[in-house]
Amino acid sequence: MTTTPPPEEIFRALHAQTGGRLFTVTVLDRAAGLARRVFSSHPEAYPVSGTKLMAQGAWTTQVVERGEIFVANTVPEFAIYFPDHALIESLGCGSALNIPVKTDAVIGTVNILDAAHYFSPQKIASCQAACAQSSTELVNAMESYAF
Repeated sequence: MTTTPPPEEIFRALHAQTGGRLFTVTVLDRAAGLARRVFSSHPEAYPVSGTKLMAQGAWTTQVVERGEIFVANTVPEFAIYFPDHALIESLGCGSALNIPVKTDAVIGTVNILDAAHYFSPQKIASCQAACAQSSTELVNAMESYAF
């Protein structure tokens, strides 16, 4: 009999595969318009707690509604979407990759941030492949935090 690893273990393993100075996982309650951070590689700066309102706009349309990745390789590219861009930059992160995780609809995102220009096409493909390879475990782990 195999046992399923705890969600934190699944998220840590995915972080190890994808890299990134800052790695978080967010679960969505689309009906209520809420997002909850369920994993953070930097809990002191980005704690796992509470909920926040899902912002409306181009990022949400792209990632949540259309289920497409978001890539920004410089702070100005993501600053218009992320009000916490100064904190992100203070952690040495100048690029961001948000990968939507889907069942019938997007249930959350895997968020990987690192130095400016970190996300080459090869790195993006590698991160997407890591999420796809662990898709079942990742979805189950995220759904265990369902609202």
